[in-house]
Amino acid sequence: MAIYAMTGGATGIGAALKEQLREQGDTVIVADIKEGDVIADLSTEEGRLAAVDGIRALAPDGLDGFIPCAGLGPHFGVHSTVAKVNYFAVIATIEGLRDLVEKRKGSILLVSSNSAPMIAADDPFVQLCLAGDEAAACEYVDSKDGHTAYAGSKRGVTVWMRQNVKDYAANGVRMNAVAPGITVTPLTEAGLKDEAYGQSMKDFAAMTPVGGSAQPGQIANGMRFLLSAEASFICGAVLFVDGGTDALMRPKEF
Repeated sequence: MAIYAMTGGATGIGAALKEQLREQGDTVIVADIKEGDVIADLSTEEGRLAAVDGIRALAPDGLDGFIPCAGLGPHFGVHSTVAKVNYFAVIATIEGLRDLVEKRKGSILLVSSNSAPMIAADDPFVQLCLAGDEAAACEYVDSKDGHTAYAGSKRGVTVWMRQNVKDYAANGVRMNAVAPGITVTPLTEAGLKDEAYGQSMKDFAAMTPVGGSAQPGQIANGMRFLLSAEASFICGAVLFVDGGTDALMRPKEF
């Protein structure tokens, strides 16, 4: 059976994927700020190191996959913290565990969002993220809104994934991303109650072509496939699991 590690496996999509993988007999190591095998605050450099070191101690023989699933929504009050968790922690943990995934010729699966295309790849915040300038990116995004912080960070990790696919694949590691739409999770429920973002999130969910919001398990189904041997020739892909919303918003793009 496979050995996976993930961040953010305590609730929501991460918890659903964790349960699915364990149900099929796989081992799943979880690093999370709330509960898991490793407790770590990914908004800090110390927390990222703790997550990487903790996972390394529990999987010395390598990983079949790593899923940096921990994330914060647009309604989170401190925009720079969204950047730290959604972008910089993702890259730091991927790079910190890369050799373990290479050992087993495994797969890395990032969590993007169907809101990522709403921010241009040449947006200053995205470019600061891609340049690895955490201090400047955080300072910049603190002067912007939550949408820029969230969608921009998701755009950033998706572009980073696409830019690094060749290098990782040369060492036997596939990288892909899943782009969920609005999903029924504690994170989303908090956002729906937010005065600034709640109504727009409800409106966004209402426009979904297949209707409504996704359940965490529906997103996890797609993620589990991308991690599996059945997806062995899928590399550098972004799988939208959003009920058709991206197609509705960007009918001329693919």
